[in-house]
Amino acid sequence: MVGRVLHIFNIFFFLISVFLGSQVQGRSLSVKKPDPDNAAATARWLVAQNSWGVLNTISSDLGGAPFGNVVSFSDGKPGKGKGIPYFYLTTLDPSARYGLKDPRASLTVSEYPLGTCGKIDPENPTCAKLTLTGKFKLVDPKSKEAEFAKTALFSKHSEMKDWPKSHNFQIFKLEIENIFLIDWFGGPKPITSDEYLHPKMKEIAYIM
Repeated sequence: MVGRVLHIFNIFFFLISVFLGSQVQGRSLSVKKPDPDNAAATARWLVAQNSWGVLNTISSDLGGAPFGNVVSFSDGKPGKGKGIPYFYLTTLDPSARYGLKDPRASLTVSEYPLGTCGKIDPENPTCAKLTLTGKFKLVDPKSKEAEFAKTALFSKHSEMKDWPKSHNFQIFKLEIENIFLIDWFGGPKPITSDEYLHPKMKEIAYIM
């Protein structure tokens, strides 16, 4: 009897694990991965579906060495992303301090955490990866953009609203100037910032 109960429990635990494994930060992937030939849609899909990445800034106290740091971000509420990554950071974090002194920055995200790469290596070109390069900017806290960004961030990272007020968290963004995407063999795909930020109607279904 005990053995049967344990067997049923193990099956239940397995099913729960499978279900949780299909989630990304508590939510399912909203859309499937775009076709590899659709570079702009793939880039927007990676930003929309991911909730964290590596923010790279130029250090001011490490001899100007590049400094990479894992950060949470959001480009909008699910289904309403605009492609621009927003961050909720404090200057107690070196990334924010460095970015305010030297705005040159980049954000790198990968398809691998989404669970859609299967068993291939994260460096395999068919497991898409994206680096957005541009300027790290503080968002005016009184602007409509700040309202949009806060809603975007808190919709994906609900615990942020309870972080210590004494740490003076502020909203930042990356103004995109260059896009580096690999989602297949043959090298990076050419994408302009305009193509990325203003997708064609046929591409919207992949990112919303």
